[in-house]
Order: sequence, then C-alpha cells, then structure tokens
Amino acid sequence: MNILVYTLDNKIYVNLTNRCTNNCIFCLRNDKNDVCGQELWLDNENYDIQDLIEQFEKIYAKTPSKEVIFCGYGEPMLKLEQLKALAEYIKSKYPDTKIRVNTNGHANFVYKRNVVPELKGLVDEFSVSLNGATKEEYNEYSQPKIENAYDEVKSFIKCCSNEGISVVATVVEGYKGQHLDLDSCKKIAGDLGAKFRVREWIVNGY
Repeated sequence: MNILVYTLDNKIYVNLTNRCTNNCIFCLRNDKNDVCGQELWLDNENYDIQDLIEQFEKIYAKTPSKEVIFCGYGEPMLKLEQLKALAEYIKSKYPDTKIRVNTNGHANFVYKRNVVPELKGLVDEFSVSLNGATKEEYNEYSQPKIENAYDEVKSFIKCCSNEGISVVATVVEGYKGQHLDLDSCKKIAGDLGAKFRVREWIVNGY
C-alpha cells in the first residue's frame, strides 16, 4: 500500500508525490527507501483525496499531532490540488492544527502563476530550501531540472512574505565537509522577509 501519511517525532507528515524538480545531492531518498521503516516510494500516484483523508484519520487517531507537515520523497507542491484539498479538510475539522509545507520553491514556475495566495489560510508556514548564497552554489547542491531555479526560489520566498504567510528559508550545512556562507544566506533570507534556519546535514537525513 502507498504510504501517503506517516509519522516522525510524533508529528504527522504527508507524502504526496515522488516527483521533484530538483535532484539534491544530499537528498535522503538517494541513500535509502524509508523513514523509520516507513517506505515512501509510491507504487503509483493515482490516489484521490479520500485515500489521503482515510490515511490521515488513521494516523491522527494514533498520533493526534498539532502540526502536519507536507514533506515526503518528492516536491509536495507538484500535487497542488491534493495539497489544498487535504489542508482544507484538516483546517475545517482540526482548526488548531498548524500546517507547514516543505518546498523547493519552484511551484510558481511550474504552474506559470503565483499560487501562494491560493494557500493563504490553509498553510501556516512554508519552509523553502534556499541552499546557497549564489546561483552556482544552489545549482551544485540542488541539481535543478528547471531554468533560473535559484531566482525562482527567491521569488517564491518573497511571494510568501508578501502574503503575510510565515516563511523560513533553509540551508543544509556541512554536507560531506562542505560549508556554505551562512551569513550571506541569512542576509538573503532577511532581505526577502523570511526567517532563516540551518539544517545540519546528518547521514540518515532526519
């Protein structure tokens, strides 16, 4: 069975897709097939919203988390309609639940429009992978499959802050002994209206 909803550290995570517009060199899925024994590779992506809701409710009954994070083995915003539908369901039934989306920030490029306003009131916080102080650094770490990816990421972060949605720009630091210019990354985040978080690279990815 496809694992669309799973738990980690007593929080609920949603695994919408295995597709991604990046091929990050540090991505967990390059090295393993599971998170704490929960296999996140999907056999197919032909599920519907009812499948998501059923898995969510089953997990929620055991782990009534106050936070739900859209983050799995792919880019969750590539399943925008499913993301919105489940977020609407959660917010209507469990209004005190915080919803966070971990994203690479390419959605506006993919959909050829600013999708951030569509998520206002549904998503409480975006965590966006900045992963570099320069385009060259970003490309080395993230291996994007789209053009001008770094500019797209920064633009997406700015769109979030413009909408008044909490946004955190993140970087992975220390990958196999490599180091980023964290001060420059932090300044870029601040200039875009985002908070900044350093994710120390650990071998198992979490």
